[in-house]
Amino acid sequence: MRRTIILAAALAALLGAPLAQAQSATEVAGVKYEGAVQIGNGKLLLNGAGIRYKAIFKVYTAGLYLGAKAATTEAVLATPGAKRMHIVMLRDIDANELGKLFTRGMQDNSPREEFSKSIAGTIRLSELFSAKKKLAAGESFSVDYVPGQGTTVLINGKASIEPIKEPEFFASLLKIWLGHAPADAQLKDALLGKAPAPRDPFNN
Repeated sequence: MRRTIILAAALAALLGAPLAQAQSATEVAGVKYEGAVQIGNGKLLLNGAGIRYKAIFKVYTAGLYLGAKAATTEAVLATPGAKRMHIVMLRDIDANELGKLFTRGMQDNSPREEFSKSIAGTIRLSELFSAKKKLAAGESFSVDYVPGQGTTVLINGKASIEPIKEPEFFASLLKIWLGHAPADAQLKDALLGKAPAPRDPFNN
């Protein structure tokens, strides 16, 4: 009887290991990304996390949360349900300049029709960063998309603007990091759960 209990416990632990592993936290440049987060009534899993570099400087960390794992940009965009991009600053940066870079990244990676539907949301995002003026090292912001509600931007965990309703806005925003001309190719790989290639300090 005792042997049966031990075997059953070992089997349960073995079966539970993949789930525990999938939900374990990941640390990137000293920033912890939980393996799972709750948004609304759903649980999202960390798809990948990495560092945004500018030359040799670490600018911020980023983590992508989805309802199911996805290894390509197309799969990420097609994944149903809520999504989150969470960013933690590693150095002080001009928030207004960051907002301009995001806008440019959306333009460079989105078809004209998609971006045109995102303009209203892009203006609101730019205004938010302009008002913030500076993002200091250690500060964070999240961009959450919930179907039927839209995209919410949270700075240091607090919602900063009313949800942006257009679904195209979140897709355009994600393409800053996951599009054909990403802000950082190695970060793109990390967000998609891939092992990044060795970094060229003179590229990006």
